[in-house]
Amino acid sequence: MDIQIQWFPGHMAKAKRQVQEALKLVDVAIELLDARIPISSGNPMIDKILGNKPRLIVLNKSDLADTTTTKLWQKQLNKSNVKAVAVDTLKGEGLKEIPKAAAELTAELMAKLAAKGRRPRAIRCMVLGIPNVGKSSFINRLVGRKATKTGDLPGVTKGQQWIKIGGSLELLDTPGILWPKFEDPEVGFRLAVTGAIKEQVFDIYEVSSKLLKWLVENNPDIIKNRYKLDTIDFEIPLMIKEIGAKRGMLVSGGVVDELKVAHLILKEFREGTLGRYTLDLPKELSNILNSCT
Repeated sequence: MDIQIQWFPGHMAKAKRQVQEALKLVDVAIELLDARIPISSGNPMIDKILGNKPRLIVLNKSDLADTTTTKLWQKQLNKSNVKAVAVDTLKGEGLKEIPKAAAELTAELMAKLAAKGRRPRAIRCMVLGIPNVGKSSFINRLVGRKATKTGDLPGVTKGQQWIKIGGSLELLDTPGILWPKFEDPEVGFRLAVTGAIKEQVFDIYEVSSKLLKWLVENNPDIIKNRYKLDTIDFEIPLMIKEIGAKRGMLVSGGVVDELKVAHLILKEFREGTLGRYTLDLPKELSNILNSCT
């Protein structure tokens, strides 16, 4: 399945320049990823842009991902200058870990500043992430009521502002948009089912059918129970019709509205009604699964 996303090199180059300029002003780059698809929701360009800059990876929407797999992802992602934290921005879970992780990443820098006689200051951060990964919700939750705008600073583009969070962090509010350019259709599929791509640019029935097939292969009982199916039929078109009939999703003549069923499956997957899943697997788990096949 091939999902096409408009990808503009000119826009990408502009976003890249904005990020590079802002990076000179910050101590830590906070990269938001979808915990269900930590690979697919990332942008390989960010690795090149950040270089050795301390990075705090936020695995957002962790309430929708498999808990055990998220912990494996954290273990795999953690390095000397990289920390990974699982967060649910809707409920605010995991957000208290952000200042702690930022402090660990900048401990050496702050020690050097102190040795030079500099007064302690807040850790300066910026947030990166592809569209629809929850960046705005994360910033709003992190900022909360304790935030105070500290005004424009030298070197900051007009419209960008430092927002002080409590007394420990300052966030550079820079709306940079970075889309990944992907060749693998599986990446497109995973971005589509998790809601990162607008539904206007892909075939909803096709994506939903592939998702239903994956769910039947990985967790057939929840599909059978949720949609009150008598049996699990691996003929996906027939299953979609049966789900529609059971739910009364009919048009004139008693025909099943298959597109409405497709929307339902996508909606319930995204909301976590069909269970918690991680579609991108860390190496440790991939190796185990590969050895079993």
